[in-house]
Amino acid sequence: MKAYKALTKEELVQLKGELEKAYADVKGKGLKLDMSRGKPAATQLDMTMDIMDVFDSSSELKTEGGMDCRNYGQVDGIPEAKKLMGDMIGVPAENVIVCGNASLTIMYDTISRSMTHGVLGSTPWCKLDKVKFLCPVPGYDRHFGITEHFGIEMINIPMTSDGPDMDMVEKYVSEDPAVKGIWCVPKYSNPQGVTYSDETVKRFAALKPAAEDFRIFWDNAYAVHHLYEEEQDSLLEILSECKKAGNPDMVYEFCSTSKVSFAGSGIAAVASSEKNLEWFRKSMTIQTIGYDKINQLRHVKYFKNAQGVAAHMKKHADLLRPKFEAVLNVLEEELGGLEIGSWIKPRGGYFVCFEAMEGCAAQIIEKCKEAGVILTKAGAPYPYGKDPKDSVIRIAPSFPTPEEMAQATDLFVLCVKLVSVQKLLEACA
Repeated sequence: MKAYKALTKEELVQLKGELEKAYADVKGKGLKLDMSRGKPAATQLDMTMDIMDVFDSSSELKTEGGMDCRNYGQVDGIPEAKKLMGDMIGVPAENVIVCGNASLTIMYDTISRSMTHGVLGSTPWCKLDKVKFLCPVPGYDRHFGITEHFGIEMINIPMTSDGPDMDMVEKYVSEDPAVKGIWCVPKYSNPQGVTYSDETVKRFAALKPAAEDFRIFWDNAYAVHHLYEEEQDSLLEILSECKKAGNPDMVYEFCSTSKVSFAGSGIAAVASSEKNLEWFRKSMTIQTIGYDKINQLRHVKYFKNAQGVAAHMKKHADLLRPKFEAVLNVLEEELGGLEIGSWIKPRGGYFVCFEAMEGCAAQIIEKCKEAGVILTKAGAPYPYGKDPKDSVIRIAPSFPTPEEMAQATDLFVLCVKLVSVQKLLEACA
């Protein structure tokens, strides 16, 4: 196909008319599809329904050590759940605290605790003139929402195929003591699906922060979320790398089973050094009597071990893969060679990241909405909701059926073409 930029003004005007007619036809179909968030589909949730059969009223709700999970105790999680979550991300159980149902809550609490009480004896952030956070972009909007909520200044760090631009990260971290942290989704990143290279992880571990209370917020949300059995990304384990580099306290790693068992009813954990975990426990004993140990035990009995989790996630992949491939196939067939957009084929995670021509993302998303397909708001993958190029669009294939996904992607590429032609015609004026 001929690149749109190579078309004459007359050819663009003719193409615009054809695309507008096609768009009017699609609007008449009355589509109603939501691809705005990475929600598991009902078919995925149905696969896990038998977790509800693990216990009944006659079950003995005790750990292997004899602890009664119905009662108070073990505020930082039962030993079996620590091992299960640790094995999922490749860290020892003694480096894990298991909390409630959402890793986002742990991240929020960690930022809040740093603001009000400081980090391991450092000055509370709320008493400082300026607190800054590095934000690899495009990234996860809920991360940015937390730091914005606390009035923390966010700094964009461009993503590369190996992870964040580490030259920029090293410069900011080593030169500015106001830089207190960085958000990371290191495996199958949200939304690009990039996995940090070994070199990137080692450079993170070897950082020399100007601030003693600088921390890496390592949200390993998609650690086990592969799409392909033979083509799986691997991620170097950062806790051990930080320890080897002489920075054992520099990282908090977060994970959960939110997209493994039930979204909102799984278990979440944080892994870190013993010093950091003791800091967590100190406030946890004030904050809670304890999290839901019955749910922790339920997950352990159901999955048994990391191999059980991997087998379960293979079933998830079998459901998700056709949806991702439906999106990618339509993008390639309809937009390949037109030079009006680019995308990455992810090997895992929950999103496809599309980069449109500069200045087009918001209009594409609005056009899709008018025709019945809801996408993530333009700018969402950036701090403050401001995409400086207005080009990145996050596509979430998980919730619709493969057939609905193909329909939605057909509309999406039509909107990409229409808005791109309009943009090119404006440049001709």
